[in-house]
Amino acid sequence: MFAIETMALTKQYGNRAAVKNLGMQVREGEIYGFIGRNGAGKSTTLKMLSGLAQPTAGEVRLFGKPVSDPAVRRRLGVLIEAAGLYPRMSARQNAMMKAKCMGLADEEAVDTVLEKTGLLETGKKKVRHFSMGMKQRLGVALALLGNPDLLILDEPINGLDPEGIREFRELLGELKEEGKTILISSHILGELSKISTGYGIIKDGELIEQITREELEEKCQDYFQIQVQDITRAVPVLEEAFPGIVAEVMDKESIRIYGAEDGAGVNRVLVEHQIPVCASGFHRMDLEDYFLERMEGGSRNV
Repeated sequence: MFAIETMALTKQYGNRAAVKNLGMQVREGEIYGFIGRNGAGKSTTLKMLSGLAQPTAGEVRLFGKPVSDPAVRRRLGVLIEAAGLYPRMSARQNAMMKAKCMGLADEEAVDTVLEKTGLLETGKKKVRHFSMGMKQRLGVALALLGNPDLLILDEPINGLDPEGIREFRELLGELKEEGKTILISSHILGELSKISTGYGIIKDGELIEQITREELEEKCQDYFQIQVQDITRAVPVLEEAFPGIVAEVMDKESIRIYGAEDGAGVNRVLVEHQIPVCASGFHRMDLEDYFLERMEGGSRNV
């Protein structure tokens, strides 16, 4: 069953479509990395998923029900943009106020979320004296109140130092083990790749790809890249000499070759055909490279 499903989800601001016909499926128990450049439509999408913005067209369903259903809303925890903290209150006072607004009277639940996010020992320290990373952690703690089944987190690791990012990564792993579904957006793609089990890439308001971790790792193959002066001659020569390879033209001088094991042999064949090689070498596309290529318009193997 899908924890999140959207059908032709669209948000129009005047003549500009911030989100266009978006169809997203997030399975229960998944950590779904939501990726896109600034202005691509991430935050607008997350607001519609959370019921904080009304779609112009289309539909959002959470656990098979409309996002407007009160029973579904109680299963949802959200951190989008600023957490709406009271700067003159402590972390615990902020959490208690949020808990009371939710109808929760269990102080132990407040201490539990503060402990999970590393804020239990902040005592009476006021939020206005918190670092940005501490404020982010408090925002996540507030989102965890009520023990939601689905968490929607917009850039939650902004402002965290490396140790804080590691702790947050461990926290998400624990929440996944508890069976929670997590939709998380982040610009720190290297970290996102360590925790996500699936991904969605949004560009100019359109979801251009959804892909599982396994599919992504399969696409991130080793390749041999060469830079030549005559690319129009080089490709057919290589494909004839090495029938098992896939040669992809990257620009007017560069070719990526997938399936080549003998880099020296590739260079030798080109030189024998009087095609000068300016540079060559083996590379591995990591997950961040793949995301950047897709967001910049690449379509390899899609």
